[in-house]
Amino acid sequence: MTTDRKEIPMEKIMMKTPLVEMDGDEMTRILWQMIKDELITPYVDLKTEYYDLGLENRNKTSDQVTVDSANATLKYGVAVKCATITPNAARMEEYDLKEMWKSPNGTIRAILDGTVFRAPILVNGIVPYVQNWTKPITIARHAYGDVYKNCEMKIPGAGKAELVFTDEKGETRSLIHEFKGPGILQGIHNTEESISSFARSCFSYAYETGQDLWFSTKDTISKKYDHTFKDIFAEIYENEYKAKFEEKGITYFYTLIDDAVARVVRSEGGFIWALKNYDGDVMSDMVATAYGDLSMMTSVLVSPKGVYEYEAAHGTVQRLYYKHLKGEEASTNSIATIFAWTGALKKRGELDGIDSLVKFAETLEKACIKTVEDGKMTKSLSLISTCKNHVILNSLDFIKAIRETLDSLL
Repeated sequence: MTTDRKEIPMEKIMMKTPLVEMDGDEMTRILWQMIKDELITPYVDLKTEYYDLGLENRNKTSDQVTVDSANATLKYGVAVKCATITPNAARMEEYDLKEMWKSPNGTIRAILDGTVFRAPILVNGIVPYVQNWTKPITIARHAYGDVYKNCEMKIPGAGKAELVFTDEKGETRSLIHEFKGPGILQGIHNTEESISSFARSCFSYAYETGQDLWFSTKDTISKKYDHTFKDIFAEIYENEYKAKFEEKGITYFYTLIDDAVARVVRSEGGFIWALKNYDGDVMSDMVATAYGDLSMMTSVLVSPKGVYEYEAAHGTVQRLYYKHLKGEEASTNSIATIFAWTGALKKRGELDGIDSLVKFAETLEKACIKTVEDGKMTKSLSLISTCKNHVILNSLDFIKAIRETLDSLL
């Protein structure tokens, strides 16, 4: 991609270690390149190990590219990921897929383990739909198991479904259901090791950031699966974190998930809400939208292996991509994707001791926020902004406006 803007006369920031770069699909793939061209490479001598996670290439490599990108993240420690398609039946036909490949995020999370922390990007002039939310709510989502690593089948007719576990002592069986006719069946799992890593990640993050930690499941119904999560959290808190939390003046609070939802809506925010994988997936979208826009939420996978993977919390913006293919103008908010890049660059700078890289990434984040607060924004933001004299920009012009603001701040 070319631009009529001249390169700024400054020495580029040099990197020591590459980022793992995971490219993606549809409109976010277009934005990905725009962001690199306009906001990253003019200022940073960008070093990345590139993996194309676009659906065509995942299909071509039988999804091996996804596994390779996760293993590269384990090697280098920091990754930045573009939004990707998780195919359904319609995508199978659209992309002529060999099979319905699993969620790349699910595959990566299973390899890296850890916890996904998602938090809203707050901007003056964009008022949350839940107006008492004056502080950010960070969603801590378990990054392993549940429906994302499930086994499921369609039941053709009458029969008995059982849960069977086999070890050296033999089989343990539990009746799931006596089917009288056709139905569906799903098996999910988790491990105590992964749940313990999740708990420690949440407690450590809460302690480091000085925020209260909430955790919720449905242990009254799921008396073994969900109750195990509750018990592990309680044990780790009592034995490893209670004294630290009390010393810092923060609290750990457990309640049922339905009660937690009601409490969250009535709260002012300002805490971390830890959730199982599926619950976190759903609630992070709800919280992001309630704060104003799903494209204004950061997402980082923090692994106990000491690695970090940054991405936007939203999807591939399919509707606007089809407009783009028709040659029609699209106005897509790229801020969450920009923050994925800045998060990765900041972490890379911290790990490698490159203060200038950390400062640049922080300045780029400030430029994004200032651009919107100055009234320059995309269509989706304009619909929820209280700014009276805002200007609606298309996707590329919005990124260029951020670059102008960035230049003024550097």
